[in-house]
Amino acid sequence: MSEHGVNEAARPLLRVAMLSLHTSPLAALGGRETGGMNVYVREVASRLVAAGVECDVFTRRIDAATPEVEPLGGGARLIHITAGLVAYLEKEALPPLTAAFADGVEAFRVREGLQYDVIHSHYWLSAAAGEALATLWAAPHVAMFHTLGEVKLRARASEHETPDRLEAERHLVHVLDRVVVATEHERQLLRQLYRVPTDRVAVIPLGVDIDRFQPGDRFEARAALGLTDDARLVLAVGRIEPLKGLDILIRALAEMTERERVHLLIIGGDDRAAGEVTRLRAVAASVGVADRIEFLGAVPHDRLVQYYRAADAVAMPSFYESFGLVAVEAMACGVPVVASRVGGLTSTIADGRTGYLIPWRCPEPFAEKLDTLLGNPWLRDALGANAARSMQAYSWQAVAATLRGLYEEVVAEQRSLKAAPLAAGNASSGAA
Repeated sequence: MSEHGVNEAARPLLRVAMLSLHTSPLAALGGRETGGMNVYVREVASRLVAAGVECDVFTRRIDAATPEVEPLGGGARLIHITAGLVAYLEKEALPPLTAAFADGVEAFRVREGLQYDVIHSHYWLSAAAGEALATLWAAPHVAMFHTLGEVKLRARASEHETPDRLEAERHLVHVLDRVVVATEHERQLLRQLYRVPTDRVAVIPLGVDIDRFQPGDRFEARAALGLTDDARLVLAVGRIEPLKGLDILIRALAEMTERERVHLLIIGGDDRAAGEVTRLRAVAASVGVADRIEFLGAVPHDRLVQYYRAADAVAMPSFYESFGLVAVEAMACGVPVVASRVGGLTSTIADGRTGYLIPWRCPEPFAEKLDTLLGNPWLRDALGANAARSMQAYSWQAVAATLRGLYEEVVAEQRSLKAAPLAAGNASSGAA
């Protein structure tokens, strides 16, 4: 029974259509289009079912051999929708396919005889498709953009975003029933950039699988990965792209005074990141640290915990992070994080307690803080312990429960809007 006396088990299920058009939650992490959003969709979808919400996740089919419907875990389903060529396409080629994607979702719904109570879109392409479905179904539509094009442009002037994206996001933020963001910082950005009322923005922090990502023995982790006990390891995890600022980290390595036995391991990237990897290798060679850096490519998500535990510190020199899931996972494993003071990282990292926030996008302050941690093992361990404790407040179960509450809220609002004209009509009839 709930605190209001409602039998939770007896309550009717909500059914949500979750849209992840441009990337599958089952895609290997570390690629150009795969990262925290993929983890978010996969983890939340499976836990929503446990929270009493039936969840179907729709993504664009890129492989003809993939089944139309796949289990996603916890009872959630992943549905592959054919929209355009059945092959991987760059994001820039996907805007013309949003209508076909929406048509495919509707065809699946009709064929299955389903009714979805809520649409939850991820990224602007999904939200564009979701807008059409929300109108067709008369269903509330919530969306999480994960990153906004305007914010990326302001974070790094050399970033390029298409006019399609910028125009769509300016429109979508005002027609959605709710915009979901991970931090208060993002809510304020939506107010400042687009004048979105704060009561239409729901702040729901991301979660971490605290059963998987938890502290463990550093030397056991290194042994499992074939790493030496006496190495001092700095770890960077994520997509290999200029926005992640890895060139800053490589130059910081060259500036460190505690460089003895220090190695930088970089996890992430796929074939399309080859050009950026080549550029970063050239940077490393130019500052004399090429022999201290190893690019490991993509690593399965369930194996990341070993790398976090093996590391002395995790570095995130990003120009922008909407939340920074890597930071949360690393801290849950008891590893301090040295990161740029940007975006959601300012909400998750307590400067001087669980890691360090660097206000300047230059190598020297990163080098200084990494020197501090590697030169003071007791401090590193103390910050790591603080970090692990702080992450106990985050869990995917809590995220799913909060999302369920949001879904119920927007569904109730939608029903009230539908009932209002009826009530007005009845009143007029009675007066006549």
